[in-house]
Amino acid sequence: MAEGAHFVQVNVNPGVCGFECVIKAWHHEARVIKVAISESKCQHIQRMSAHLRQMTLNELFAPVPRNPAFISATEAGCHSSCPVPVAVLKAAEVAMGMALPKDVHIRFL
Repeated sequence: MAEGAHFVQVNVNPGVCGFECVIKAWHHEARVIKVAISESKCQHIQRMSAHLRQMTLNELFAPVPRNPAFISATEAGCHSSCPVPVAVLKAAEVAMGMALPKDVHIRFL
């Protein structure tokens, strides 16, 4: 990790599937974010992790059809409502210093 780089760790509990994971993101170079997804027993997330190792600043803010987090999730066979791709993007934004670390919740009432 580069000197002064932002390092972020996010723990994701995706819901009923129970396949929790840990996402680590860090600012690697001027416009590059490194990503590591670990500790998931979900085969889809494991495949996603193998394909998604980094993204550029432009890719981070790309629309869904061109965004590497969503592309890798789709290619890995992730369920369309899996929150892991969004968690990757949130962690990457914080790692780049473009967002504040704030928890996200979906609550059923």
